[in-house]
Amino acid sequence: MQIINTVSDLRALIKAWRRSGESIAFVPTMGNLHAGHIDLVNKAKICADRVVVSIFVNPTQFGEGEDFLTYPRTEQADQSQLEVVGVDALFLPAVEDIYSPNAATSITVNGLSERYCGAFRPGHFSGVATVVCKLFNIVQPDKALFGLKDFQQLTVIKSMVQDLNIPVEIISVDTVREASGLALSSRNGYLTDLEKQLAPELYKVLCAAKAAILQGELNITEIEQQAIKKLEFYGFKPDYLSICRSQDLSPATSKDIELVVLVAAKLGKTRLIDNLCFSKVI
Repeated sequence: MQIINTVSDLRALIKAWRRSGESIAFVPTMGNLHAGHIDLVNKAKICADRVVVSIFVNPTQFGEGEDFLTYPRTEQADQSQLEVVGVDALFLPAVEDIYSPNAATSITVNGLSERYCGAFRPGHFSGVATVVCKLFNIVQPDKALFGLKDFQQLTVIKSMVQDLNIPVEIISVDTVREASGLALSSRNGYLTDLEKQLAPELYKVLCAAKAAILQGELNITEIEQQAIKKLEFYGFKPDYLSICRSQDLSPATSKDIELVVLVAAKLGKTRLIDNLCFSKVI
C-alpha cells in the first residue's frame, strides 16, 4: 500500500494507473476505521482494479461547538487495517493540501442541505459537498462507495454528482451493524457503558416505525410522534425522526412507496444517526 500525502503525488500515481488502463474505486473516510469502512473497501476491490482510500478529518463540516479537535484520529491503526485488506493507495492530506488559505468557493445542494441534520448543523452539508467534490477532482475515480448509514449525506452527494456532471458512479453500501442492531459509527466510542446498552433502542424504534407503516393502522404523523416518545422514554433527546420519500427526502405521504425513516438523537453527549429504507407493500 502506498501512502501519499500530496495532491501532486496522488495525481501522478492515478495518471500511471490510467495509462495502464486500470479502473479506480474510491472510499473517502475521516479515519477511526471500523468494520463498516472495511466493508466499503472490500466491495470497492470487487468493482475496480485499484482502490484509493482517503483519511481526512474535514474541518468545514464541523460546526461551532462540535468535536473537530477531539474527533478520534487513529492513523496508525487505520493504516494497518487498510494494508491487511490490500488497499492500493492511502491518501493522507493535511488541511492546507485540501484548502488554500484564501479559498472562497463552496458547494451547496440547496433544499436537501437545509433539512433534518442540516437544520441542526448549519453549513455541515456544504462542507461535505465541497470536500467530496474536491476529492473527486483529485482522485478522479470511476466509482465511489458510501455507506447508507449517512443517508442524507449520500443523497446530497448523489445530487451534487448529477447536477455538476461529475463522471463518477456512486455506489451505496448497506449499513454494518453490531449484533444488537446498533449501526457502526466512529462516534459510538463516545458512549458510556450504560449508554452503549441503551443505544440499540434507536434501531428498534426504526424497525417499529417501519412495521407500523406497513400495517397501515396509523398515519405518518402519528407514527413519527409515537417513535419520538419511545426514544425519549429510553433517554434519547431526538433532533428529529422523520418518514420521507427515499428519492428526495421530502415528507412522505400515504401514496409513497419507497420510504426511509431518518433519525438523529443525542444519548448523553453523543449524537447518533440512523435510518431504515424499505418499500411499502401495496
